Amino acid sequence: MANVVRFGVSIEERLLERFDALIAEKAYVNRSEALRDLIRASLVEEQWEKGEGEVVGTVTLVYDHHASDLAERLTESQHSHHKEIVSTLHVHLDAHNCLEVVVLRGAAAQLKHIADGLIGTKGVKHGKFVATTTGELG
Repeated sequence: MANVVRFGVSIEERLLERFDALIAEKAYVNRSEALRDLIRASLVEEQWEKGEGEVVGTVTLVYDHHASDLAERLTESQHSHHKEIVSTLHVHLDAHNCLEVVVLRGAAAQLKHIADGLIGTKGVKHGKFVATTTGELG
């Protein structure tokens, strides 16, 4: 890591104990990496809230592929946003249910709109949108 800066943090003992327990639970190597991860998460959230720059996200869908025209409607919706949809993974969970993961890249507001449309498609049993970053946090 180039240009590492060290700084001190004052924190209540009980809060630090809880933080150390979280670090152990999540298998962080040390407090510094855990703090860096928290800072990155805050910066990603801020980037999404401001809608600045290019962002990425995933939409995870679970649906019954026997539902009337559902697979075709989801595919058509994805084709209409081919510029923002980078990739799609389709998994057969059992004889009826499918899991689909759609990777999106573009402007935050547009990706949220696409995700809401996919998740809200009639027949989708469960959907979740996860927003992240391209890695360029400044």
